[in-house]
Amino acid sequence: MFLSRHAPSSLSPLHHLAIGACLLVSVSAHAQDDASTTRWVSDSLNTYVRSGPTDGYRIVGTLTSGQKVTLLRSDGNYSQVRGENGSAVWIPSRDLQDVPGQAERLPQLQQQVSELSAELDGINTTWETRVQGMQETLDSRKTLIDELQTARSALDSELSQANSELRELQAQLGEENQQVLMRYMAYGGGIAGAGLIAGLILPTLLRVKRKRNDQWV
Repeated sequence: MFLSRHAPSSLSPLHHLAIGACLLVSVSAHAQDDASTTRWVSDSLNTYVRSGPTDGYRIVGTLTSGQKVTLLRSDGNYSQVRGENGSAVWIPSRDLQDVPGQAERLPQLQQQVSELSAELDGINTTWETRVQGMQETLDSRKTLIDELQTARSALDSELSQANSELRELQAQLGEENQQVLMRYMAYGGGIAGAGLIAGLILPTLLRVKRKRNDQWV
């Protein structure tokens, strides 16, 4: 009889990556414990267990792939192990491994995958919340910028209108000043003309009056 194999359940690519990482960590941790007597039957086992340390000994049964056993001693290419039922049997050393089999590791890895998935979901939720908050902040700033630009456009329009009115008032004031100046000049010219006329006529009148007075004398 061959040892039974356990096919892993269908997992997503992310779960496969997480399982691979966990396997590397698990293998590294167990590789440092060479002195331990704990072993596991290889997942790729394709042989029987015997009563002695050579192929000449009779077959006494089988061990399930991934089964946990205790290493008792080694002799040549064989190792004597004790299974869960307490019986000591011999198995080729190549069919033992220092890490748990798939049957034992799979539930642990599935649990780790679940925890990692939950952690990733939490990270995604946190980032989505932060991104949403930043987006809301950007939207608020954009709204404020639009309002400021609208207010600036209105002020620019008012300033342009005020400048236009100022130019018109300055033009009107210039015309009024010119008219007042012309009036002053006309008024001054009239006074000067009247004075000139008075200066010419008054001596003549005085001479006429003197002649009349002389005639009466």
